[in-house]
Amino acid sequence: MDVLWAPWRSEYIETFKDEAKKKKEDCFFCEAIERPEEDVKRFVVARREHTIVILNKFPYNNGHTLVAPLRHIGEQDELSDEEYIELMLLLRQTKKVLEEIYHPHGFNVGANLGRTAGAGVPGHMHYHIVPRWNGDSSFMTVFAGINVVSEAMHKTRDMMEKIFTEKYPVVE
Repeated sequence: MDVLWAPWRSEYIETFKDEAKKKKEDCFFCEAIERPEEDVKRFVVARREHTIVILNKFPYNNGHTLVAPLRHIGEQDELSDEEYIELMLLLRQTKKVLEEIYHPHGFNVGANLGRTAGAGVPGHMHYHIVPRWNGDSSFMTVFAGINVVSEAMHKTRDMMEKIFTEKYPVVE
């Protein structure tokens, strides 16, 4: 098997050394959660009782989205049953929203739990949903370590929020 090394990724991850020990005040998820009036600026797509959907500011592809609990916790085991169920339902809804907008050929869906596993924010667990297309790794990614994202994040956020509001409204 050939191995393609991307040392830039390790350097990025190392910038978050001891991130798990950072306080809630240093967490971009918590900042977004506590400032709903800044949802557009912070690329928040949807909010629920226990969870939030936010676009990744360092996307691998158009629509790279993060789904996280509202509580600042680092492990799935710390989720209550209600939080876990809502998180999984919101993860599924987010995938459906992205399918409707982008019609990707597939998805990467997963969580990096802990710094060693690649978590950029190990203190606040979250899932990544990355739409994928055949051939979406261009020469820019392979040779320069650059991801080409062809759509403005505000446009993505607005489209996703519209579909969430129409198809998955908050029920109170």
